[in-house]
Amino acid sequence: MSDSQKCNRPLRWMLVGLGLFSVLGVTGCQVDVGGQTLPSPYYMTDDVQYYSPGPEFKLEREAAALRQARAEQNLQGR
Repeated sequence: MSDSQKCNRPLRWMLVGLGLFSVLGVTGCQVDVGGQTLPSPYYMTDDVQYYSPGPEFKLEREAAALRQARAEQNLQGR
């Protein structure tokens, strides 16, 4: 090999490494967790989603209906 090619080899590797680093830095890293994509490259500009807290016991209406049905059965059985 000639001396000029030997001198250019480290420069080429540095440019290739810099190119790979810049490509990886621009693409971002995304992970899907529980239906959410985290972190998005645009997470600072995304809309904030707020879900108000609901009732702690999710089946409150069903439990009330069961209590009412048991109460009616107790009244009929007496």
